[in-house]
Amino acid sequence: MELTVEQIQDLVLGTQRELGKLKWTDIATDLQEFIALPQVLQRSKVEFQSGQAIQFNVMTGTTGSAHHTGLFGIDTVNVTDVMQQGSVPWRHWTADYAFDRRELEINDDEYRVFDLIKVRRTGALLDMAKLMEEDLWSKPADSTDTLMPFGVRYWLTASATAAGGFNGVDPVGFAAGRAGLSSTTFPRWANYTGLYAVISKEDLVRLMRRAARFTNFISPVPQPQYAEANRSNTYGIYTTYAVVGQMEELLEAQNDNLGNDVASRDGFARFRGNPIIWVPYFETNADMLAHNPVVGINWNTLRPVFLKGEYMREDKPAVASKQHTTLEVHIDCSGNNICRDLRRNFWLQTA
Repeated sequence: MELTVEQIQDLVLGTQRELGKLKWTDIATDLQEFIALPQVLQRSKVEFQSGQAIQFNVMTGTTGSAHHTGLFGIDTVNVTDVMQQGSVPWRHWTADYAFDRRELEINDDEYRVFDLIKVRRTGALLDMAKLMEEDLWSKPADSTDTLMPFGVRYWLTASATAAGGFNGVDPVGFAAGRAGLSSTTFPRWANYTGLYAVISKEDLVRLMRRAARFTNFISPVPQPQYAEANRSNTYGIYTTYAVVGQMEELLEAQNDNLGNDVASRDGFARFRGNPIIWVPYFETNADMLAHNPVVGINWNTLRPVFLKGEYMREDKPAVASKQHTTLEVHIDCSGNNICRDLRRNFWLQTA
């Protein structure tokens, strides 16, 4: 009679299973990939500031002083105010974990299957990553929300106007505009928008080319600016899987030497040298899936800014109130996203 290991009782009782010590499989989140924390919010890619709020200056027009003149013409000099200030408030994130000091002894070396503290810390950081991912691509419901940060959908808005143009006006719920500047008062304070029907070179790709060209503002007069003139490697192109998948098929169609790989161009779709990036979070949002947006972000203009000393700050374990054997650890972050030039960004989508 043949037996399995489980049927031999002494072997089961006397042998410990291979538990893959100090390792584990992470199935704690639904998203295949995160864009915010690992890619956009890295310390090397963000700004740090202090002060009551994040403030920036915007030149909204010129003085209108240039004119034609003749010999011995009479000068008429007028001074016109052309500067405005935008302001964005600080927003705050926090995550935490706790442990009883006796757990450290119970989870000590020779009896340890996985590091208990590391597991709890990883869980807290994953919670922070999930919240920041949602925040990056979202917006507060309206101006009364004083907790949620200003995400991409706050700064870049869509438009039902079919023709491409700077129709990305103030978001719903923000009568005073973005950062205190309204596109009603300042029409140039708007992002580029456009509608497409088909993911093809003649439709979507043509619209993307137009958007990239029309958002490429370069001043003829040298001046101190927050961002350099547009360069291709400062852009990020973000969209849904439906768009990325068909873009990769377009790429295959223009390549005659694909070999035997039926998905040889997966992950290679690019636009003007910039990768077209799939955002898994978009797949969880009904509005995104309904309109398949293609979002062009110039990261020289749309920047995450953090309060100095408050970027993913993790304090030492502190004894919890009324629980003298329990220690708490808090992970805190203070900052917000800021866009200093809406016109260099675009939001394209289906009607």
